[in-house]
Amino acid sequence: MLNEPDAALSPEKRYDVSETIPDNDNKPVDPPMEPTYKILIADDHPLFREAISSVISTGFSGSQIIETADLDSALDITRENDDLDLILLDLNMPGMHGLNGLITLRNEAPTIPVVIVSAEEDKQVVLQAITYGACGFITKSSPRAQMTEAIQQILNGNVYLPSDIIRTGKENTHRRSRHEDNPISPELLNSLTRRQLLVLERMSKGESNKQIAYNLNIAETTVKAHVSAILRKLGVHNRVQAILSASDVDFSQYLKR
Repeated sequence: MLNEPDAALSPEKRYDVSETIPDNDNKPVDPPMEPTYKILIADDHPLFREAISSVISTGFSGSQIIETADLDSALDITRENDDLDLILLDLNMPGMHGLNGLITLRNEAPTIPVVIVSAEEDKQVVLQAITYGACGFITKSSPRAQMTEAIQQILNGNVYLPSDIIRTGKENTHRRSRHEDNPISPELLNSLTRRQLLVLERMSKGESNKQIAYNLNIAETTVKAHVSAILRKLGVHNRVQAILSASDVDFSQYLKR
């Protein structure tokens, strides 16, 4: 009887406990992590696409990058990839026609953030891009660190503007814009119905037809009809001209009626 405790601690019994130790070698391997972000670079200059791809790969490791060189293909890609986190859009690539291309893209993909990446450094162009729906403006002359910071701010849900451009040329830009713009006369504004004024006000903020329909609680087809009527009454040929004309309008004054 005195030997029974020793039997309980015999090698055979002691090694049985190893069966409860997990075998790490047999653990399932975790699947690879998904890309941090999915970003479209739309620019017709291969060297710049390569440069901005390098900025994203370094600053946002694991991100999936899609490249294209014209607006039409960019529109096709956005239709096929509604999970894009960001579009980096060149202002002067084929098909853009300046800011008109930005508006077309925003109408097609209103939920995907778009940032203009351009060699343009005119303050008025920067501000108009934001007015038409861009969530940021990055100049191609920006250092890598500044580009990375700008992209991070935009991915965080903020608007990025190049502060050095915004701070300069205020008086000259104001004077030039007053001279070049074709403001809407009070008579033309008074010819618009209240609903048309509301639609025009949201157009001037860069909202797409889908966004306007949602915010005004009306059908998108109704918005399109209002837009057509607005263009006709204002005597302009397209949405961009209407937005430019309405950029300085105090809509609260006309919506009081």
